Amino acid sequence: MRRRRLLGLTAAGTLGAAAGCLGDRAGDDGAGGENDSTDGGGGSDGGDGETAWPTGAYADYETTTVTVAGPDGELKGSVTAAIASTGPERRLGLSDAESLPEDSGMLFVYGSPRDSLTYVMRRMSFGIDIVYADGDREITRIHNAPEPGPNEDGEEQRYPGSGQYVLEVPYEWTDRHGVGVGDSLRFDL
Repeated sequence: MRRRRLLGLTAAGTLGAAAGCLGDRAGDDGAGGENDSTDGGGGSDGGDGETAWPTGAYADYETTTVTVAGPDGELKGSVTAAIASTGPERRLGLSDAESLPEDSGMLFVYGSPRDSLTYVMRRMSFGIDIVYADGDREITRIHNAPEPGPNEDGEEQRYPGSGQYVLEVPYEWTDRHGVGVGDSLRFDL
């Protein structure tokens, strides 16, 4: 896993829009342990045409390049993902971000596979795709989660799944790249 370089960042990002995990049904006490998750994002253009991600509240997050490959090994797309592997990072998630750059995402990492996770669109101002992958990094479920409507907080938008990894990317990114169930995530941690 590579650590995001802090030098050279000139853009101050906004805090991320929150699609967060409510946790798995068994033993989620809301205290921020392994069962909790949220998402965070908010990127900006660093002025040179390259996306400065992660920024703001996520500037210190470690990152990894996540590539999606089909069963035949065909590469379908990749993003630079901020890694949320602790309870507080997963709870923050993409909360309150104004946007998520097209080539960016957030990778939620759990210590072991979870049978029941539910992600919500809490305080989101844009849509995202929520991609669940098992312990072998095979995609098991994909949700296109649109932004909440006016006067909605996104708490009622629930997207269930199971797995050890959850990747959040811009809305309909999976459609644009032909990503589906059975494809695999490739990344280094």
